[in-house]
Amino acid sequence: MEITDIRVRRVGGEGKLRAYVTVTFSDCFVVHNIKVIHGRGGVFIAMPSRRTNAGEYKDVAHPINSDFRTTLQNEILRAYETSLGDGSVPSGGEDDPAFDQE
Repeated sequence: MEITDIRVRRVGGEGKLRAYVTVTFSDCFVVHNIKVIHGRGGVFIAMPSRRTNAGEYKDVAHPINSDFRTTLQNEILRAYETSLGDGSVPSGGEDDPAFDQE
């Protein structure tokens, strides 16, 4: 599968969360709510997760191997950086058909 679309929805505020991202694979599978987070070591991605009854967070979807995780993170962060530099309204908002709130 290949990454065929990345939509970045930047968020404001003072927290570490910088954006939510939707990634489409081979125009046939989509993953919503990947987070772009600014941490001590820089910007990184966090996969969508749910809180368990024990209070832990478990990924709902995630790469199986480190090579694809690196590729996915690099592509998402490239799209995020592009969204910062173009001055346009962030894509992926509620009016975007690819945006799916749970």
